[in-house]
Amino acid sequence: MALLSLDDLAPGQEFTAGPITVSRDELVAFARLYDPQPFHLDEAAAKDTFVGTLIGSGWQTAALGMRLFAQALVSHATSMGSPGIAALRWLRPVLPGDALSAVVRVEEVRPSSSKPDRGMARLAMTLTNGRGEAVMTQAFAVLFARAGAVPAPRPVELSSETGPVPEPDDAVTLPYLAEAELGVTRELGAHRFEADDIVAFARAYDPQVFHLDAEAARATHFGALCASGWQTAAVWMKRLNATFARDIALTARTGPVPQLGPSPGFKDLKWLRPVYAGDTIRYRSTLIDRRASASRPGWGLATHRNTAENQRGEPVFEFTGTVFWQWEPPAA
Repeated sequence: MALLSLDDLAPGQEFTAGPITVSRDELVAFARLYDPQPFHLDEAAAKDTFVGTLIGSGWQTAALGMRLFAQALVSHATSMGSPGIAALRWLRPVLPGDALSAVVRVEEVRPSSSKPDRGMARLAMTLTNGRGEAVMTQAFAVLFARAGAVPAPRPVELSSETGPVPEPDDAVTLPYLAEAELGVTRELGAHRFEADDIVAFARAYDPQVFHLDAEAARATHFGALCASGWQTAAVWMKRLNATFARDIALTARTGPVPQLGPSPGFKDLKWLRPVYAGDTIRYRSTLIDRRASASRPGWGLATHRNTAENQRGEPVFEFTGTVFWQWEPPAA
């Protein structure tokens, strides 16, 4: 069967997929690797947190959305990947045993004015659980090849770096959000994307050929095996957690440790360049705004701007996120 091209898409079309049931073990395994916060790892530890129960990582929910999007459309279309996400909202937590389904709606189709072999589709996706409740919404764009077009592979300069990436040994005291300084950039450290890890993530969440098979990827427009954008994002979360772990350990030596909660979502996520096998990506985060929560006394919402660059200093990833952060110490 011929692959669907940009020319086969039209505003108003809907594509569906699911359900897929998410087990507790799958949620915890992802959390251990990318997002080891107490409310993602252990029921008992979760009881004393913002959410009070074991829930899936929001980044895993987004990756599961990618798996469903692949079933609905990407696996039988001329997808060339996504340049980014305009906005994503996590509306409800994903719980062990939830059965997730997706509806993807085509909002706009626009052929490229500079590259006649491709074009952009603007899409909206809603992820629901088995109770019919929306757990995530996402507005995003995807590139598709035009009918009959075979975009040429780009030239790729692969990294030859080997050996472990040093773990930073810096640590700063973690403040309550009301006292946190705006505008300070926090270095989150670096991560090398190995081919085996890229393929493993793709098999679980983003089964597109340029993420799955090095030889086949060379014939695609990417020109070599590259990481799923959702893996690039999940590793940002991994690096953030590693940084906070150092800060929390230092803070605990002298006093109470502010708690961190989940994120309600993010906006303006851009995958600026492919992350290829062997690339070492360095991540940064800057706190740019804060406000006390009207709905959760004692808590606030932190807004942070995040960036990443490869070993050549080229930007590969950026987004603006929000997270619940304890505003001030609890009343005695």
